This record gives sequence, structure tokens and C-alpha cells, in this order.
Amino acid sequence: MIPVTKTFFPPIEDYQAQLKRIWENEWLTNRGELVKELELKLKKHLEVTNITLMTNGTLPLQIALKVLGGKGEIITTPFSYVATTSAIVWENCKPIFVDIHPEYLTIDETKIEAAITPRTTAILATHVFGNPCNVEEIENIARRHDLKVIYDAAHCFGVKYKGKSIFEYGDISTCSFHATKLFHTGEGGAIFCKNEELNHKLNYSHNFGHNGPEKFYGVGINAKMSELQAAMGLTVLSYIKRITQDRKAVCSYYDAHLDSSKVQKLKLRKNSKWNYSYYPVIFESEKSLLEIQEVLNKNGIFPRRYFYPSLNTLEYLNNSRMPLSENIAGKIMCLPIYQGLDVEDMKTITEIINSYGE
Repeated sequence: MIPVTKTFFPPIEDYQAQLKRIWENEWLTNRGELVKELELKLKKHLEVTNITLMTNGTLPLQIALKVLGGKGEIITTPFSYVATTSAIVWENCKPIFVDIHPEYLTIDETKIEAAITPRTTAILATHVFGNPCNVEEIENIARRHDLKVIYDAAHCFGVKYKGKSIFEYGDISTCSFHATKLFHTGEGGAIFCKNEELNHKLNYSHNFGHNGPEKFYGVGINAKMSELQAAMGLTVLSYIKRITQDRKAVCSYYDAHLDSSKVQKLKLRKNSKWNYSYYPVIFESEKSLLEIQEVLNKNGIFPRRYFYPSLNTLEYLNNSRMPLSENIAGKIMCLPIYQGLDVEDMKTITEIINSYGE
């Protein structure tokens, strides 16, 4: 079977060496030595001002919304993973959808201002498949209307825009370190913030509000990363260059062999350094996608319809139509991409897609 992705498993001996440190320290959680070490190494590797590690990639979104959302209206994209919208609803805020750019697939910044009301408190935008939003224009809009900006950068490990980490844009950025991601800790995530005062609040918010063992800065929840997760992160990080290179090779193969008349590829925003974390393709119609998907499945190949459905169509929401997002969501599919994907398998995938309709 060829899945859409596979978790990178580092050599077990490398992971066991990190686990041995945990056993020697007799410390499993509550911001232990490995968590702090991983934060420092990621801060250097990613070239970011601040980072706080968390136990998954959704809690950073929830904390960001709790701190900046104020139970108001949150302008957001309908083309993202469900966590982006569910976090808004979970934190008693209201998602207000804005349609997407037809090529970049990120939120269409030209439509944001029309959605702003006196109840709007923040913009929550997704860098789709690691493709940056128009961060300059979103920042300008936020400044004009005194709004906060949160970026769901779940797919963005290692992405840069204009020579700077994509995590350095906005008031807060979040990332996922789920097992399927380019860099992972099994489960895990992180929150990024340049402002020191806000970063301090985010940090204590993820640890029950603690200021030492008996005092508290304010309210918080438990979003701490464990030492076991950090051990995996430290191990995987030492292989990140190889992981990225292997995924780049898969992308290069698809680029060279897919028939551009059969699929439309993601247009990357200018001045972006991409991370090759996904390979989405857009078909002519949902009908062609489903027919090709069926053939691929019969050959033991399982791509993923990602993101599907358009989030404005979720049954627990009552929102207006988003024609572009709904159209793209029906026609887009991510092809298999992971370290170790065999060339013969990539050949089979491209030949099936290229032969459609012949």
C-alpha cells in the first residue's frame, strides 16, 4: 500500500539514547530538560524570536484565540483543516469566512475588509500547504482596523518568506508537529510570538498559569509537551535535512512527469522558500478526481482529498457560500509524498493521472 504520507521513524537506537536521558533524569513532563533543549534547538534552526512547545498543534490555536479572540468575530479561511474553524467555535468566537485566492489558495486579502464589523477581533489565516498568505497586506488591514493576526502555520516547518521565518509574521503563529508532518514529535505543536509581553502570557497559559509551584500569573490550561515527545523531536531534528531533500526529490519527479494539461499545481507566492511538505494537484472537475482516485486506490495508492470539504459547509455552521473554496475543495488532492517513496511507485502514480481520458 502506498499512503499519502508515512511517518519518519528515526533509527530506534537514536531514540533510545534520548529515552535513556529521561530515565536518568527521572522526569517525564512539566517542562523537563529535553523540552527546554528542543525549544532552544528549534529556536536556532528556525531562526525565530520565541517558541513554546505544546502537546499538539490544536492547543496553540485555542490558546491564541483565548488570549486574542475575546469571544468576537474571527475572520478566517474556509480552505484549511477543520481544526482552524473548530478552535474558533470551541473558544466561543464566531468564524466569519472570506473566500480564497484561486491560485495561491490562501485567504483572499482583497476580500477581508468587507467582512470586518465592530465585533471583529482578529484575523486567523492559514498558510495553505506551506504557501504563505499575503502577510504584508493582512498586516496593513489589521493595523488600519486595530485587529490581531493569528496564523495557522501547521504546514510551515522551515518555510521562509523574504528571507525570514514565516513564524515571525503576525501577532501569533502556530505549528503542528503531528506524526504526519515534515518535522514531528509524534503528537505535538508550537506557538510563536515576537512580542515579549504577549509571549509571556502565552507561555504561562499553556501551563495552568503557573508562576512557580504555588503562585499563578493568571488562568491557563495544560498544553505542555512531554519529555517523550521532545525525545522524538530531538531525534527527528537531526535528520531534517535528509527528510526535506527526499521530499524535494519527490516533488521534482512529479513536476517533471505530471502532464500539466491534466492537473493544475499549487502556485507558490513569490519570495517564498517552500518546504516540500505536500504535493497538491487540482483536477479539471470533481468527477475526474473521483475517477482517478478510484483507479489509484485499485492499484494500492491512497492519495488524500485535502482540504475537503470547504469548512463553510460544516453542518454546525451557518455561513454564506464560498464559491472558490468549495470549487477547489472538490477538485484538489494531495499525492503521496514521503521519505523513501519508490521511483517506480511515483511512475505508476503519474502514469495513471496522465492517462486519464485517453
